This record gives sequence, structure tokens and C-alpha cells, in this order.
Amino acid sequence: MSALGLPLPLFIGLRYLKAKRRNQFISFVSIFSLLGMAFGCFALVVVLSVMNGFDDQIKRRILSVVPHGFVEQPGGVDDWAGLSKHVDEVPGVVASAPYIEGFGLLTRSYGIQGIQVQGIEPVAEASVSQVAEKMLVGSLDALQPGGYGIVIGRLLARYLGVTTGDKVVLVLPQVSITPAGAFPRQKRMTVVGVFEVGAKQDQSLALINLQDAQKLYRRARAADGLRVKTLDLYSAQQTMAAIENQLAGKDAGEITAKDWSQTQGALFQAVKMEKVVVGSLLMIIVAVAAFNIITSLVLMVSDKRSNIAVLRTMGMAPAQVMLTFMAQGTAVGVIGIVTGCALGSLVGIYIGDIVGWVESITHTNLFDPNVYFVSKLPSVWRWQDTLIVATAGLAMSVIATVYPAYQAAKIHPAEALRYD
Repeated sequence: MSALGLPLPLFIGLRYLKAKRRNQFISFVSIFSLLGMAFGCFALVVVLSVMNGFDDQIKRRILSVVPHGFVEQPGGVDDWAGLSKHVDEVPGVVASAPYIEGFGLLTRSYGIQGIQVQGIEPVAEASVSQVAEKMLVGSLDALQPGGYGIVIGRLLARYLGVTTGDKVVLVLPQVSITPAGAFPRQKRMTVVGVFEVGAKQDQSLALINLQDAQKLYRRARAADGLRVKTLDLYSAQQTMAAIENQLAGKDAGEITAKDWSQTQGALFQAVKMEKVVVGSLLMIIVAVAAFNIITSLVLMVSDKRSNIAVLRTMGMAPAQVMLTFMAQGTAVGVIGIVTGCALGSLVGIYIGDIVGWVESITHTNLFDPNVYFVSKLPSVWRWQDTLIVATAGLAMSVIATVYPAYQAAKIHPAEALRYD
């Protein structure tokens, strides 16, 4: 033990962090390693926080239109009101509403766009979706049976150049046989509302009345299934499994329940994979800093050969010599990791405000709402990501010290002192 109560290898290793004047180059390499580790951890924490923010925004915006879960029966549902009553009794379910889903082309004189068409019951839909709250013009209540009204997203309305009261043509993926030949079925619709949720649905989703959809798509039953809203979108999988289990014991027929991770899983898996790839690439910065630790320790071992020999002759074991240089290199890494993660966490938490401040003083708009779905840089800091970054950096720092420390432990006192 040292005079300060620290283990001797740790005490000597920390002392070696302060290089003398004749060792300024070694000191420079050590500082460079420390700064590299700090910058790498800082960049990783900030980037992961921003990607978490975008992931959270995508989930909230898309799931404001896409329900948390679906309940379906083979061939459709006749009594959707009765089935909805059973579903609403399951713990964790907020509400449910019927739907009919189809696809088609929405056309006007100078524009055509492929869309997803959803037949809804306006009153029930308001309990499972936020579309009613996201209306720019018009209302879901205007979707009356037999009126053949249609509600579309803002980007789709802008592309087609329409607003409420304008006529559009819905072309269905079905064929009508006439004496003149086969023609695709189509129906003239009236735009009764425009919504904006800030996601891809703004250019690909159209809503019509449930009974109109039943006639247009020739559904034999009242609805394809139910759209379900749960208390917590992150526990929707467990809630949908509970619905399936509970309805299996009732005379409700064969029931299939799916949550949003199954219907929208490909998109969120792509976002998750992007986060992993970007994080792995940025981890290269930390790896470069770890290589700098190797360089600084190799130079330090070469400079301290005589000191090592003296310590060995005084009884220090090779393992203690090895631990001394491992402590020195790890200390450099730890200081850089703590500094980088601390600063990265602060910036990750407040980066939205920081970007807003920069925009205010430069009179610029980095995120134009007419171009991007967000007007402010989103960020969600998570301590789990910071812990992963710190752990990976620490592991690289420790591994980087092994080879130089092992070489120091192999130094023989007699050979080191021979020419001193």
C-alpha cells in the first residue's frame, strides 16, 4: 500500500500520468488519447440521443393514425359492436373501432397517387385515433353513409391540388365487365376534410365511411376487424395477447390479435438497425483513442525502463508492474469517458434548445416544416445508451493497456540497468 492508502501499482500508475518536462511528447500523446476518448463518447451519446428522439417522433406520429392493435376474424366481422364490447372489457384496452381496409388510386385531372383506403365509423374512430384532432380543414363527422366523402392527408391534397368540396376519382383494384369490355371500377368522391399528422400517412392514407367502403370493396360482412387503442403503446403486445386469450374462451369465433410492432415492425426495425450501424461506426472514434493509449504506453514503458528495473530490484513482482501500466492507461481512458459521457448527456438532453438558440441568433431555420416532418431537433437521452457507451469505452481502454503492460512486466532489471 502507498502512503495515501492506494494499492502501490495504482499509486505509481497515477503518478506516471504527470510526465516530466523531458517527456512532453509522451504527455502530448496521452492528452490526445484522453481527448479522443472524450470526443468519441460525447459524439456517441449525442447521436444516440438524437436518433432516439427521431424514433420516438416516428412512433408517436405514425401511431397517432395507425392503431396500437388489430383484432380480426377470418372473412370479416358481422357484429362488430358485440365484438367491440368484449374487446373493451380486456384490461389495458382504451377503446376499439371497426374498419375496412383496401387500396386504390386517387386521381384528378393532372395527378394520380396510390393510396391506402380505410373505411371507418367516424364516432368510434375518434376514440382510437388522433386524426379527428389533426384535421386542418373539414371534419370526420362529414363522412356520412352514402355521401361518398373522403378525408385525405395534407401532402396528398397538395399533390392533387384539392381542398374541401373538390371532386376526386377513386380507382379500385377490381374490374367491372361491361358490353364495351373490362374496366377498373371507380367512384367519384368528394373531399370533406384534410388532416396532417407529420408522417408518411399524410401522402398515402385516405379515410371514407365504413358503409361506403363495404359497398365499394364488396365486403360481405360489416367490417374487416377492429382497431384497438391500448393504455400504453409499448405494452400493446401483451394487451393484444390478453385479448386473444380472453376471447378464445367466449363464443366469438376464431380471433387473431396483432399489435403495431407486427404491422409496422419493418419500419421500426429499420430505424433500430440504423441506430446500431451509426453507433458502430462512431465507435471507431473510441477505438482510435484506444490505439493512442497503446502508443502512449509503449513510449512510457520505453522511457521508464530504468524505473521499472529499480522497482523490480526492490521486490515488485512482474504482475504488479503490469498492473501499474494498466492502471495508467485505464486512468486516461476513464477520465476521457467520464468527461465525454457527462458533456454528451448534457448536450443530448438540451440539444433541441441549443439548436433553437442557434437558429434564433443566426436567423435561420434548420428544420423547415414545409420540408421536414419536424420543426425542432428531437432528442431523447437514455441512461442505458450512456452506460453502453461508457462500458464499451472502458473495455477498449483496458484491452489497449494489456500488451504494453505485458511488455513492461517482461523487462529484466539487469538488462535495463546495464547501460544506465
